Amino acid sequence: MRTGSLRSPWARAAVAGAAAAGLAAAGLAGVAHAADDQAPLPVTITGPDKVDLALDGAEGEPGQPQIELGLTGPGEYDPDSGTDPEPIPNSGYKVTIDATALKGFAEVGLPESCDVDGLVAVCAESSLYPGDIYNPFWDIRLDLLDTAEAGDYGKIKVTGRGEGLEFNKHTVDVLVGGPELLKKKLPDEPAGFRPGDTYDATLGFRNVGSMSADGVVLRFTGSRGLSFPDSYDNCSYAEESKDDLIRYRHVALCTFEGEFLPGAAYELSEPVRVRTADFALGDIFGYSFDAVGAKEADALRAGADYRQGSGATLTLKPVKGGQSGDYTKYAEIDLPLQNTYDLDLTGARVAGEQGETVTVDVGLSNHGPAWLGGLRSGGEPISFSVRIPEGASVVDSPCSPMNDESPSEYLCFANTPFLEDEARTFPFELRIDKVVAGAKGRIALPEYDNPWEGDPSNDTGWIVLNGTGDEETPGDSGGGTGGSDATGGTGTTGGSQTTGGTGTTGGSDPAGGTTGATTAGTGTTGTTGGSGGTTGGHSPQGGEGGEGGLLASTGSTALLASAGAALALAAGGVLVVLARRRRAGGTA
Repeated sequence: MRTGSLRSPWARAAVAGAAAAGLAAAGLAGVAHAADDQAPLPVTITGPDKVDLALDGAEGEPGQPQIELGLTGPGEYDPDSGTDPEPIPNSGYKVTIDATALKGFAEVGLPESCDVDGLVAVCAESSLYPGDIYNPFWDIRLDLLDTAEAGDYGKIKVTGRGEGLEFNKHTVDVLVGGPELLKKKLPDEPAGFRPGDTYDATLGFRNVGSMSADGVVLRFTGSRGLSFPDSYDNCSYAEESKDDLIRYRHVALCTFEGEFLPGAAYELSEPVRVRTADFALGDIFGYSFDAVGAKEADALRAGADYRQGSGATLTLKPVKGGQSGDYTKYAEIDLPLQNTYDLDLTGARVAGEQGETVTVDVGLSNHGPAWLGGLRSGGEPISFSVRIPEGASVVDSPCSPMNDESPSEYLCFANTPFLEDEARTFPFELRIDKVVAGAKGRIALPEYDNPWEGDPSNDTGWIVLNGTGDEETPGDSGGGTGGSDATGGTGTTGGSQTTGGTGTTGGSDPAGGTTGATTAGTGTTGTTGGSGGTTGGHSPQGGEGGEGGLLASTGSTALLASAGAALALAAGGVLVVLARRRRAGGTA
């Protein structure tokens, strides 16, 4: 599992954009073409551009690396494809990490998997894959020596070489005692706050470093259900990750010139207004300040379509007082927490002769008004159970048996995000081994106290085979897939069979409107996974793995634990976790 570095979120985005551009230019076809022409294959060394080391040792937890270096191989790899990428043939390569410029002020913990000589490490590797997920990576830990002083500076140089491969040169600037900006904690959601309300975010920072900041940049972000109605002429606005609702963000970058002194605190001249949509629930707002001058801000906008704001100028003003507890490394809040969604399970009534195969479409719908974002858990799925009616067996289904001992019990997973008006279908092909009049099979969401489920009464549905019309199906909201029942009637088609409906991302317009960009919903059957969220502190990227998330804290934990999920997963169920372990390379 990869560990985060101290790199600012927009610097990470810039590197990721550059790497993606390189991949798009190369492509898998480009790899084959390069091999034919004997041209070197491009390999990108990735990692933070800079690390600031605080004199008080606050640059990270003891023993934890501040720098992670990785490789992006040529070609494209889709982690949602469900298949492992093909390795790129090569005769081996070496990556050299040279930290000799840090001698005299820092102790450098170089990767133990490499050949280390003083402050130089040579890492010999042979595995290389398209993209970055399966490639080697290396962690570096920096600790200050007693002789370190504010202003000490050096570069870590990273190079690579290998036959038929062409590596970029990557450097990491290391500064001691530079400006270090802690963020003002965000106020809690006001009492009575509801979807559609606007949250006033008071933003600010304290420079706890040993040097002044020559200009700062403010970056604030909101997930799909949030937008920013105001526009400022020293801010620019964009949307990131439009094709991925987990990572989709409205983004604003604001620049401030001037000298921001060590030990001093500053805050905005007015709160930033954050508007919540009617479907918003547990959406993430976050912000950060970085000691980057206004002249360097253009580089931060690379790779995204930023629109310059208009209107008043947002300014920073010095503030007095403020305890250290009022400031934090990362500042985020989930908005709002008072909405509800309505999950609805529907079954069907079908009929057939002995030996016949029939199709039953199990439906899962969300009637809103809220969406299930799954933002904190990275898209942790919803689970529900399906019992096969007596006399029937499963020929094919998108779900998996709970265990070998109970072949009539199936466990299904539906990815999140699950939009506020979305419906998905899970088709079961059943063979009627024996005609049993009025045979029933229960479909159910896990039973637990879910404060966001607006109508638990329709969390149950039923499959009825060769019904008599007298079967009791409590909790079923109706619907069916057609086919004659035992009395000769015809079932209805109840429920939409869309396979991952679409939804409006609600893009932010600086002037206060929405762009109305349409983004496809997630897939339908089973799950392509989503890594479980960690319980650590919030990250500046916008909240994967934060504590107190919507599904991670109460919803999906119960959904997965219920209905025999543990048995299904132990037996190799359909849940696929995307947080795959990295192969080869540095420490985990």
